Amino acid sequence: MPTPFAVLPALIPDIKPVYDAYFAAFTADADGRKILEILFPGGYTSEEFRKAHTEGTLAWLHKAESQYTWKCVDVATGEIVGMALCDVFIKPRTKEERAYPGIPWLEGEQRERADQVLAPLCEAREKVMGDGSYIYVHAIAVDPKHQGRGAGAMIVKQLINLSNDSNLPIYLESSASAEGLYKKMGFVRVPEESARVIHSKSVLGTETDVEVPLMIKTPAKTGL
Repeated sequence: MPTPFAVLPALIPDIKPVYDAYFAAFTADADGRKILEILFPGGYTSEEFRKAHTEGTLAWLHKAESQYTWKCVDVATGEIVGMALCDVFIKPRTKEERAYPGIPWLEGEQRERADQVLAPLCEAREKVMGDGSYIYVHAIAVDPKHQGRGAGAMIVKQLINLSNDSNLPIYLESSASAEGLYKKMGFVRVPEESARVIHSKSVLGTETDVEVPLMIKTPAKTGL
């Protein structure tokens, strides 16, 4: 019998272990590692960086109005093995509130490079979702040591339950490696005529251009 997991709201003491899973998962994925290198060009593995990142995340949690962090816990050990980060947009937002915010901790060419990656994602999301109410999943990550045990599917299932209970669709940008899981769980790819994002190899530093699978799932009709 597989080890059971529990997906729960993350608490303040969970910030570091939650992001231990996040950084481990994204580092192990080729596309994810490129994104980390662009967002944190000075490195993201040192104790100094992680301390500053934890403090910055704590400060953000004190003012975030729509963003939620989930942890996936191995019930047998109590270890946090995965996480999810999402915005639940319930209240209407103005066009200015929906605009691409930029990366405040970067400057110059580093910021320009990050903007070239992230701004098109924001523009695509605006085309598809606009000012509607929806759940936007920033990240789902499982520590590579625990992948293949069903933790990722458990996290996605929790978000689907939230979608069904709230009657809000889910929108996310998948990696190529995770697209199959999302499709198995009922997500569909956004039609190219609605929105499409292709990152240039010259920006990412990859051998080929990389298309981002834009995924959406509508809530199930319960008949209630």
